[in-house]
Amino acid sequence: MTMKRHARRWANLAGFLAMAMAAPLAAETVAIRAGSVITDAASEPTGPATILVTDGRIVSITPGHDAVTADRTIDLADKTVLPGLIDLHTHLTGDPGGDFWKEATEPDEWGVIVGAKNARLTALAGFTTVREAGSGRDTAFALRRGTAEGLVPGPRILAAGPPLAIIGGHGDVNGFRSEVNELLDSGFTCTGPVECAAKVRLASQNGADVIKITATGGVLSQQGRGLEAHFTPEEMKAIADTAHSLGLKVMAHAHGARGIQQAAEAGIDTIEHGTYLDEAAAKAMKARGTVLVPTLMALQGVSEGLGKGVYTPVVEEKIRAVQPLMASLVSRARQFGVTIAFGTDAGVYQHGRNAEELGLMKKQGMSDREVLASATTVAAKVLGMEGQIGRLAPGYSADIIAVEGNPLADITVLEEVDFVMVRGRVIE
Repeated sequence: MTMKRHARRWANLAGFLAMAMAAPLAAETVAIRAGSVITDAASEPTGPATILVTDGRIVSITPGHDAVTADRTIDLADKTVLPGLIDLHTHLTGDPGGDFWKEATEPDEWGVIVGAKNARLTALAGFTTVREAGSGRDTAFALRRGTAEGLVPGPRILAAGPPLAIIGGHGDVNGFRSEVNELLDSGFTCTGPVECAAKVRLASQNGADVIKITATGGVLSQQGRGLEAHFTPEEMKAIADTAHSLGLKVMAHAHGARGIQQAAEAGIDTIEHGTYLDEAAAKAMKARGTVLVPTLMALQGVSEGLGKGVYTPVVEEKIRAVQPLMASLVSRARQFGVTIAFGTDAGVYQHGRNAEELGLMKKQGMSDREVLASATTVAAKVLGMEGQIGRLAPGYSADIIAVEGNPLADITVLEEVDFVMVRGRVIE
């Protein structure tokens, strides 16, 4: 064969490969044979049904297991199939522990590695969408892209990036020498309404899906100046108004009652933790439609580390102070008609235990159905994604999980998830 013929052959092959790469791949159709389907928290189990999924979306849900045209079939005929769960408060890029000093020794890039590990654990636990509630400057954004493109197995991620904080407050750097504090500054502290509005715009520019602020002091930060309001009402209103003008919602870490009340009155969308919630704060939340994300697993996780040298003395003191209050938080909120949505603060405890929050919510008076709704339809509405996730229906994202038993009769069956699909991709 002459060199000219070799060249022509390789040119033809290269042309074929170029056309093949340019042509879109045919969308795979998957049939899921379910023992029973719970399409949403308001519905009853259907009995045997078949879910057809194409290109990451649900095409149909039909009774029975009659033959359908599909490229692949997944047999879950002995399982209950339901929508993937939503955790509105996670920290995938970090693991639990009191070793705050690691902030000064580990590069931000390490958070992406840790996050990849935790994203898979979270998805395998049945959580197909999470709201990432504070991370390094770019780590959660990189992880968000990785799971979206299927390079990293994990849930859909809506990420806040670095939280907005007052100088020296919860969410800012604490516990180091002054020059180290300055060196580790995230660039998202602010003072006064004008600067706080500017930092919201900066977060939006950098790619935040939601604005996270630390509206009050925090339990795990290395300063013991209480858990009441950090931002002024004027600062919080500037943050909320600016975020809303950009089409973004605001989530506020808030423990103290007056900080909760001020955040609600400022128009902030969700209160995270809500430990010292009282009647005035709850009424402000109810009046403004502010949603509570109670994160009961956060206290569970940190309490397991008490007396073991995990936390500094100042942090241990704050943990012990809030312990009695979290046991009644959900029941207090329900008493005043506050909407409750599911979130756990994963990263404060070991990732993958997220579903244990469901049982803790039930212990405080919620029914199995209410708890399931909080982690599906209610959480989807908080994200503004109620037309895409939170239920199983044609056109919705194929975020699907399967378990043994009926979670509407016993919500704790969701602590053992047997099958997970995120955006049409099976997580293994």
